[in-house]
Parts: sequence; structure tokens; C-alpha cells
Amino acid sequence: MTFDARKKYDRPIIKLHQPDDTYKAQPLPAPSGTYPYHLNLNKFADVSNEKFSFNMVGDTGGIRNPDGQKKIAEQMCKQIRNGNTEEQPAFLYHLGDVVYHFGEAEQYDRQFFIPYKQYTRPIFAIAGNHDSDVNPANPKPYKSLDAFSAVFCDTESRDISFSENKLRKSMVQPNVYWTLQTPLANIIGLHSNTPKYGYIGDDQRKWFVAELKAAAKERPGKAIIVCVHHAPYTADFNHGSSIPMITFLEDAFKESGVRPDIIFSGHVHNYQRFNKTYTDGKILPFVVCGAGGFDELHSLVYENDTLYSTDNRLLDNVSLQNYCDSQYGFLKITLEKTDTGVGLTGQYFALNNNGNPEPSCMDSFSYTF
Repeated sequence: MTFDARKKYDRPIIKLHQPDDTYKAQPLPAPSGTYPYHLNLNKFADVSNEKFSFNMVGDTGGIRNPDGQKKIAEQMCKQIRNGNTEEQPAFLYHLGDVVYHFGEAEQYDRQFFIPYKQYTRPIFAIAGNHDSDVNPANPKPYKSLDAFSAVFCDTESRDISFSENKLRKSMVQPNVYWTLQTPLANIIGLHSNTPKYGYIGDDQRKWFVAELKAAAKERPGKAIIVCVHHAPYTADFNHGSSIPMITFLEDAFKESGVRPDIIFSGHVHNYQRFNKTYTDGKILPFVVCGAGGFDELHSLVYENDTLYSTDNRLLDNVSLQNYCDSQYGFLKITLEKTDTGVGLTGQYFALNNNGNPEPSCMDSFSYTF
């Protein structure tokens, strides 16, 4: 038996010598709804004004080995079937990369509709880079997000032409960036496009700043949750932290005068939870949940690896609280009204590699906003 004395990073890192691929950014489809692109959860799920739960996961698509995706879907379905109504997830919020490797309509049945056939609750989503990308070799030309929009951003709920599952109708999210209004939180979903480190244009930036200001007026009764596919902070070997996403977010916080309460991302195929401490002493959690089933998981980088660096002021005061980089997993989030505002509790459930069919809770966290 050998012992590896190397230590993995306990803070975010940057992957060195990465090319600028922002030229890959795709134009966005026209909104299916009206500005400011709000959708009220109460139209789709009967949730309590005092407490409710939901699932959250990213990067679920699977091609070479769909077993991980299938098991993740089964475990989330089991949470719906088990427990009392208050404990059951009311919906799933997908953090992007529903299908791989391109957002092709013909991939949705085997990578989304079939695995989630038994998930009887609403499924909302933001698009990932793979959902947004276009396969130039496809014999049927299509535009970026054509299929995603048909599934999640339709103008009305109806059968989806390229799906054999007629039980799940199209969702009516008003745009590819949008806000889900719930009794206890405004969940702001950003669209970060196709480049490896994300890209967000000026129109969306202006919308986001306005959304932060509007959501702040509903505090402390509602938390502000931001979801963006590309993870701002990560210590994984494949991506490293996204300077464009960090810069975008911090500039928007400064311009609006508002920071959200927590930020969730996918893109990186593992689980990581960071706390960023600002100069005023307040903490903003950043959670990566992208181990939803794609067959390649991303391990964290060992210290002293010369391909990576922590030498960037944008990474200062950000610390890794917990991680899981070798198992597929998903989140269950619970929001609960408190005397002073809203409490958020998260549990990260990971599939066991030892043959035990029941997932293990690898991390739990609580924040009060």
C-alpha cells in the first residue's frame, strides 16, 4: 500500500495558459415571454409559504456511460416518493448541460426525458455550454438553444415534438435568463453561453443588475439565489476558476449595491462549496454541483502542480469548505421562514462506490439570510 502525501488545494485555483475562446459565444434566441422575465412557482407547484424543498443538480447528460445519470435520477425520484409532503422536493432546478455534447434535439430523449420519466415534479433549468453549442456536422441545421428553448422556454405548455415522453410537457420559462419567483426566494438564473469560462453580454448584465435591485426590495422575507452554469470558483483540474464570471458578478454587485445570498453553479463535474468573505465581514457561499451523471468526473488539483496557480487577487478570501470529487451526486435544498428572514439548508447526496445503493450525505450546510 502506498501513501500519497500530496495535499489538494483548499482554495480556488486558475488553470494557466488557457486560450481565449469567447469568439465561440452564440447569439441568444428571442425571449418567449415579456421583460423582466419572471415566472411564479405557484403556477406549477403548491409550496408552503413557511418551508419547502427542491432538488438541484447540473451536468446530468450521459453518452458513453449513462449509468451515473440513471442512478442520480432514481435517487431524486426516491426523495419525491419518500417522506412527508414537507420533506419531498417540490421541483428540480437544473444547473445546465442537460445533454452532451451539443444541444441537439435528438439527444433529449435518451439523456433527459427517459432518465427523468419518473420525476413527477416540475423541472426548471438554465442552459450549459453544451446545451448552447451547435454541431456543424448535424445533417439538420439548427441554431443555438433551439432544442433547449423548445423544452424549457416555450410560449405554452404542450407536447414536445422530438420527445416520445408525452407526460412531460414543455416548460414556459420566459427567457434563457430569467427569475423563478418563490414564496421564500427569488432564484435568478443567468445564461453564460458556450465559451469554456463563460460569456455574458451587456443586455443580460443590465437585466441582472435590475433583478438584484428588485430582489433586494423583497428582503428579508425572500432570499436572493443566483444560478449560473460556469462556476466562478473551483479547484478542479479541468477548468479552474472563471475570471470572466468572477469579474461579471463582482461588477454587477458593485453597480447594483446588492450581493445575493448564495450562488450555485455546474460545469465542473464534482461538488465543491466555497465561502467568500468580504471586507465588511459578510460571507457569500459559492456551491458547485456538477456531478449529475456525465461519465467524466473532475478531481481537485494537488498543490504545487505547475499547471495551476492561486496567484490572483480575485481569488483572495475564498476558502473551500467541503468537496466530493469522486462520486456522482445532487443537492436537496430546503428554504424555511425564520423570525429574521430566510434559512437555507443544503444536503449533498453522493452515490456510493462500494455497492451500497443508498446515497450518502457527504455535506450539509445551513445559512440564515
